[in-house]
Amino acid sequence: MATNTAANNAPALDPMHAEPAGHGNSIAAWSAVGIMLIGTLVSCIGYTLASVSIFVAGLGVIGLGLVVGGILRAVGYGVGGSKTKRREH
Repeated sequence: MATNTAANNAPALDPMHAEPAGHGNSIAAWSAVGIMLIGTLVSCIGYTLASVSIFVAGLGVIGLGLVVGGILRAVGYGVGGSKTKRREH
């Protein structure tokens, strides 16, 4: 009969999930999400007012948020980017 030890009860490590997720907590991610939320608000207002031009403008702002997030990630403001790493004093 096997003994019940902490090693036997430890969950198996899944190699795909061994690293912490990070959850996109970066300047690039927050900027993209903020801009896209504004675009969603504009689109909702356009839909409510039955204005196709305002609705499409909101979709354009959502697309702009994706572009801004990608650019910020590319220049180092994404998760683990060169400009977001903590520096020791």
